[in-house]
Amino acid sequence: MERKLLLLGLLHGHEMYGYQLNEVLDTHPGTSIQLKKPTVYKLLDQMATDGWLTFREESEGNRPMRRVYDITSEGRDTFQRLLRELLADYTPAEFPTHIALGFLDMLPSIEALDLLRQRRSVIENLLATARSYGEHPGSMQLV
Repeated sequence: MERKLLLLGLLHGHEMYGYQLNEVLDTHPGTSIQLKKPTVYKLLDQMATDGWLTFREESEGNRPMRRVYDITSEGRDTFQRLLRELLADYTPAEFPTHIALGFLDMLPSIEALDLLRQRRSVIENLLATARSYGEHPGSMQLV
């Protein structure tokens, strides 16, 4: 359900082809769901079959044909329904890497501190990337 909401939300503002959707999912740190490319295409096909999306095929120059997806009015209604359902419900988030924090004291202090500094650096880089996207319509800025 969350995956479909994400894809419908990305298509809500404008049409995109599959490669563009995958680029957004791969590079935008605000997306908290990891989707593999085959999964994205499978979901797009399912949503097109369900009438939530339409697509047209086009090609540029010598490039292979590609599908450009657009959300339908039924897809917009579904997006609104899924959005409301997910906002009204609560599923605790899982953060597997946080398990390691519970055992931090089992490492030598100097090593633990160095590893935490590395972690902080990774987080700071992600935040800088998120800030570089700036504000855009349809999103709540969390950074």
